[in-house]
Order: sequence, then C-alpha cells, then structure tokens
Amino acid sequence: MTARTQPAPLRPPGLGDAILDKLLSGRGVWPAVPAIVALTVVAVIPFFILLSLGFSDIVMERGIVVSQSFTLDYLGAALSDPLYWTTFQRSMTLALTTTALCILLGFPVAYLYLIGSPWVRRAILILTIAPLLTSGIVRTYAWLVILGGRGVVNTALLEIGLIDRPLRIVNTHWAVLIGMVQIHLPVMILPLIAVMSRQDRRLEEASANLGASRLGTLAHVILPMSAPGIATGAALVFTLSYTTFVVPQLLGGGNYLNAATMIYEQVIYSLEWSKGSVSALILMATCLVVLTAIALVSNRLTRWTKGRDA
Repeated sequence: MTARTQPAPLRPPGLGDAILDKLLSGRGVWPAVPAIVALTVVAVIPFFILLSLGFSDIVMERGIVVSQSFTLDYLGAALSDPLYWTTFQRSMTLALTTTALCILLGFPVAYLYLIGSPWVRRAILILTIAPLLTSGIVRTYAWLVILGGRGVVNTALLEIGLIDRPLRIVNTHWAVLIGMVQIHLPVMILPLIAVMSRQDRRLEEASANLGASRLGTLAHVILPMSAPGIATGAALVFTLSYTTFVVPQLLGGGNYLNAATMIYEQVIYSLEWSKGSVSALILMATCLVVLTAIALVSNRLTRWTKGRDA
C-alpha cells in the first residue's frame, strides 16, 4: 500500500509580493507610495539640488564642475540688489492685479452658470474649457495679432475714428496684463463653478422669503458660500501669474523683465547657475508666503463651515 503523498507546505509570500499586496490593499499610506515616490523624484530631489546650487560657489572648467563650496554671498547680493527688488515687486504687482481681475470677471460668469438654464450652463462650460485645450503659447501669439499695430483693436479704433494712428499696445505692461487675465481666467472660473454648484439653493429661497433682494442674497449668502472657490482660484491664478514666463516674454517684449524672465536669462544666457538658483528660491519663498496668506484668509472666512463661532 503506497503512502499518501502529503501536500507541500505553502511558501510564505516574498518581499515583493507583500509590498504589492499592501499597495493594492487600500489600507494605510501604502496606496499613496507611488505618488510619493514620483513626487520625490520630480520635485523634492530637484528642489534640494536647486537649494545646493544657490548656496554654492561653483568653479567650472570646460563645462565640468571642478569644485563646489558653501557660500551666502549670492543670497546676500540678491537681497541687496535694487534690481531684484524692482523685478520681484513688478512680478508681485502683476500677479496680484491679474488675480483680482480674474475674480472680478470670473465670479459673474460662475453666478450666471448657477442661475442659468441647462443650455446656458453647457455653453459656459464649453467656452471656459475650450481655451484650455489650446497651448498658452498659441493664445499669446493670438494676442500679438489682436493687439498689434495692424491688429483687430487698432484697425477697429481707426475705422471708428477714435484714433488717428495705431496705438502702441504690444510690448507694454497693459498687453502683458490683458494676456495674463485672458489666459488664466478659466482657472478662476472652474473652481468657482465647482463650489457654487454644490450650494443649497434653498438658502437663496429662504433669503428671498425673509425679504432680501437678489443683490442682498448675492452679497450675504452666495458670496460667503463661494469663498472656498474664490480662494482656490486665487491661489491657482496667483501661482501661474507670478511664475509665468511665456506671456511677459512675448507680449512684453525683450525689455520686460519679471522674475521668471530674469531667472531664464541668468541660467540660459549668463550661465550663472548660483544666481539663478537664488532667484528661483526667492521666487518660491515669496510665492509660498502669498499662498499661506490666501489660505489663512480663506480659513477665517469659512470658519462657519467648520462649526466654529464666527
């Protein structure tokens, strides 16, 4: 009589199988590990490399780094250079102005979406999303055609008789501002639409039943409830406007200097990597300060949503 064969004991899962199971199980922090790794590779590591360049005195020979030593000279020189202060002040003013104009122009569009018919809503969504399907460079070049000496604006003003000769719009601050507002306006409208679409319409009816006018309801009900969307859109628009390169470079001309174009010239043309790194660090630090301020103001304005006392 032959002995019955015993089944082989199960082999414990290997390290790779265990990690894969944890990644796919959906428990704890493991599902976020791939995103954390990707973010570390594309953002954290380059940031520390940039940080090291900004505080390093680099000696190069024939395009090869020979030596690299720690120094604060570049940071001190940047903070004491009036050109840096003027450039970053211009960039900050431009970004804040663009953000304010996007709020003023985007909120009515989002409110029209809120009260509009389904056909109006579809039209607003199409008109808002359609520009995002086109490259920002293409849209900027379109503004060159529109605002140029023989563009649509000057031609129309000449035909009407309001001007005798074409206005110089391109290569000015106003051309940059117009291009920035138009290009970044959809980024403001979409968060507003997302937040305002979730509002309880019964609150508007209650406000009207209590005797409030449509303007009063807008100011005291809809606007406060839209604060999270305004804050999100403002943060996105400010970040894009403050760090943009294409629009000032094309619409402002070669003499229009902002923070991004200054960094580009330092790194690409002058090959001053340490100066460019310091400029980029100042750009990120000042941007972070403004974003923190936006978050604090938004948190204060929306305390009622968290069940706290106003």
